[in-house]
Amino acid sequence: MILEFLFETSIQLYPLLQILLMLSEKGKYAAATENRRFVWAEIIWPLVLEINDITFSLKQFQEKRERVCKEKNTTITIASRGLVSLVLKGILLKENNTYSIHYKLIPYMRLKAKCDYATAIHEVRIK
Repeated sequence: MILEFLFETSIQLYPLLQILLMLSEKGKYAAATENRRFVWAEIIWPLVLEINDITFSLKQFQEKRERVCKEKNTTITIASRGLVSLVLKGILLKENNTYSIHYKLIPYMRLKAKCDYATAIHEVRIK
C-alpha cells in the first residue's frame, strides 16, 4: 500500500522535478559571467589593490587563486576559466606571463576604490 502510494506520487512529481532541474542549471553564458564576476571580485581586484600595481604575474595570480579557492571551497578550473574570460572581454591584457588591468581602471586602483565587475565592464566598454 505504501509502496504503491510512493510509486504513484513519484510518477506524478517526476515532470516537476525535471522542470526544476532545468531551471536550476545555468546556461554557458551565465556560467561564464559568474566565473568572471567571481574571479574579478575575489582574486583580481583584491590582488591589484594588495600589490598596488596595474600589472601582476601569473605566479601572483596562482598564489592568490590557491588561497581564495581553498577559502571559498571552489575549484581552480572556475578561476582559470574566469581569468581567460576576463582577458577575452578586454578587462585584463596579457603579455607573456604578465597581466595588466585596462587603463580606464587605473584611477580606481589609485584611489583604492571598490571596483566590482559591473563597473569594470562598463568602464572598459565606454568609448
